[in-house]
Amino acid sequence: MPRFAANLSMLYNDVDFLDRFAAAAHDGFRAVEYLFPYAYPAPDLAERLRAHGLQQVLFNAPPGDWGAGERGLACVPGREAEFQCGIAEAIAYAQALQCPRIHVMAGLVPQGADAAAVRATYIANVRWAAGLAAPHGIQILLEPINGRDMPGFFLNRQDQAHALVSEIGAANVKVQMDLYHCQIVEGDLAMKIRQYLPGGHVGHVQIAGVPERHEPDVGEVHYPYLFQLLDQLGYDGWIGCEYRPARGAAPHATSDGLGWLKPWLP
Repeated sequence: MPRFAANLSMLYNDVDFLDRFAAAAHDGFRAVEYLFPYAYPAPDLAERLRAHGLQQVLFNAPPGDWGAGERGLACVPGREAEFQCGIAEAIAYAQALQCPRIHVMAGLVPQGADAAAVRATYIANVRWAAGLAAPHGIQILLEPINGRDMPGFFLNRQDQAHALVSEIGAANVKVQMDLYHCQIVEGDLAMKIRQYLPGGHVGHVQIAGVPERHEPDVGEVHYPYLFQLLDQLGYDGWIGCEYRPARGAAPHATSDGLGWLKPWLP
C-alpha cells in the first residue's frame, strides 16, 4: 500500500504553517515534507511532529537567496563555502527532526558559465554533502526539475540524475523522482519507473497532476495505475504530495480535494 506525505509548503495554505501539521494528521497523513524549515526553530517543528504523530520525511537544504530567484547552490562555482554552511545547517535540522532525507537543489546554471566547471562544481559539492550526511544516516537527494517551471535549472532528466548518482559514487546519494516533472520533460512514466526503481537509486517519489500541478486525480496522468505499479515493484518509501490545490487557499481547499487519497489510506 503506498504511503503518502503531505507537502506543507503547498497544501493547507488556508492556515498558518505551524497549524498545517494538525490539519494533515486530521486528514489521515502520517508523514510530512516541505520546502524549508529554517524560518522556525527546530524544537518547535519537532514538537508539532510529536504532538500529531507525524514523521518528517524530507525537506530542502538552503537554496541561496530564494527571494532573489536562486534555486540552489550546488552547481554554482564560487559559492562552495555558502553551500557547505547550508548543508551543515540542514543536517542539524534533519537530526533534530529525525528526518532521513535532504533534497539538495542543483541550482540555476550561471549565465556564461563554463559547462564543464558547472558540472564539476556540482559533483564535488554533492560528494561533500554526502560525506557530511552519511555518519548521521541521512540521504542526499537530487531532483530533476522541468525547465518550464524552473528555466535554467541544472538538472532536468532522470537519465541525467542517475548518471550523476553513479559518478558521484556515494551510497547515500539518491534520486528524488518527481513524476510531475518527469511527465513534463520525458513522459512514459510507467517505463521510467520500471527502469529506475529496481536499481535502488530512487530515494523518494513525488506527485502532482499534470499540467496544472493540482490534485493528482486532475489532468493527464492516471496515478492509480502508477501507485499499483510502485507497489508491484516493491517501493516501500513515501510518496510526497507536492501539488497546489485547485481551489488555492480557499477554506478547506486541501481537505475537500482529497477524495483521490481515501482509497489508499490504511
